[in-house]
Amino acid sequence: MPSLRSRLLNFYLRTTQKRALHPDTPIIARRQKVDRASKNPKVISDVEVTPVSLGSVKGEWVVPSTIESHRVILYFHGGGYCFGSTQARRPLVARIAAAAGARALSIDYRLAPEHPFPAALDDAISAYRWLLGKGTSPQGIVLVGDSAGGGLALSACMALRDGGAPLPAAVVCLSPWTDLSMSGWSILRQAQADPTVTYRTLAVCARHYLKNTNPTNPFASPLFGDFHNLPPLLVHVGSKEILLDDATRISDKADAAGINASVEVFDGMPHVFQAHASLPETKGSISRIGSFIASRTSQAVRQKDGSGSTVTPFVPRQKSATS
Repeated sequence: MPSLRSRLLNFYLRTTQKRALHPDTPIIARRQKVDRASKNPKVISDVEVTPVSLGSVKGEWVVPSTIESHRVILYFHGGGYCFGSTQARRPLVARIAAAAGARALSIDYRLAPEHPFPAALDDAISAYRWLLGKGTSPQGIVLVGDSAGGGLALSACMALRDGGAPLPAAVVCLSPWTDLSMSGWSILRQAQADPTVTYRTLAVCARHYLKNTNPTNPFASPLFGDFHNLPPLLVHVGSKEILLDDATRISDKADAAGINASVEVFDGMPHVFQAHASLPETKGSISRIGSFIASRTSQAVRQKDGSGSTVTPFVPRQKSATS
């Protein structure tokens, strides 16, 4: 049964924040308004945030005081590929990093409509390859994303596999948007239950991101992709979401491909409920995610360069302890 706090949150979101994007909404102006509202987010104590440039991609390191230096989260924020930023998701990334005993690299991938598909995917892959180039073992990297960022994490993993790159240790998706054709039955079934996300909002974002791309292209909609040989997956989703089927259908695809996937549905929870730190369900979810990341990266080793010398991974904060 959902907690009292979660029920109150759903009521608050439904009455104050549920908005549908009109097809003619000026996306850039709306984005600027969203960005202003997320300025100076409150982050848990004893976390260091450092801006970083990954060539053409900008991002930030979010590093708790107690970490295992080999363990890295590569985080992709949500926002329908049109909105969102590292700043907006900084508190959530900090809590996940602390729970996992990991440093997190959160990136500001390019957004639509200025930069449609595959710009976000290209930036995600570039960030992963940048980490490898800094000496980070792929066995120590976990791709994590929420909403559109969750779909992006899956798409990036598929593209890396198809390109012959070493794969990350695991992928974690929070309320992922994996089907931009919006064919899931929950899009309609949960339309009244979902307190924040609407079909029209998704349709507007999909139109801007896809441009002339087929919505079933697996690198835009990973639900239609090949799941064979992907690393273990952990998916958390709320039962009230219109994107519920985007998450639960991952389980069927993973089973058919014979890969390890755990899709966990949280009763009564809204979209990316982990962004609301005070919920008991949030604490349970993040604790589970932290344990999953720690266990999947326990075998990570430092890579070696061409001469056989050990390459020291880039660590922005020189603190390390066992998790």
